[in-house]
Amino acid sequence: MSETRTVVVEREIPHPPEKIWRAPTQPHLIAEWLMQNDFKAAVGHRFNLRGNWGGVLDCEVLAVEPNRTLSYTWNFAHDDAAFNLQSVVAFTLTPTPTRTHLRMEQSGFRPEQKQAFGGAKAGWQQFFANLEQVLARTD
Repeated sequence: MSETRTVVVEREIPHPPEKIWRAPTQPHLIAEWLMQNDFKAAVGHRFNLRGNWGGVLDCEVLAVEPNRTLSYTWNFAHDDAAFNLQSVVAFTLTPTPTRTHLRMEQSGFRPEQKQAFGGAKAGWQQFFANLEQVLARTD
């Protein structure tokens, strides 16, 4: 099996894990910072993320540990096999004395998927900026 690459984004966010947890697990909030979706925080639930670029990601929830971890598949099928992506996105929330450390890891990029890897690196930075804005305005 060939070696794959991983995108990691980490942030220290000035909110408790319980508040941050809602953003990646409540469909209306996911739509505000990530993409339109039919997400449910239940292991085995299959859902779609629909990008404003017209693409649809096929996903399945792999793990849910409330206020701690969430992971799901992030698969994109394309007519050109070089653009097919089968990856896993995992969020980990770790409380600190005054904040929460949020880590997102997207793994599974094949070495030849340089464009997808670069797009994910840039995309997740923007998604996290959107996430922080959503958290700032929600109670």
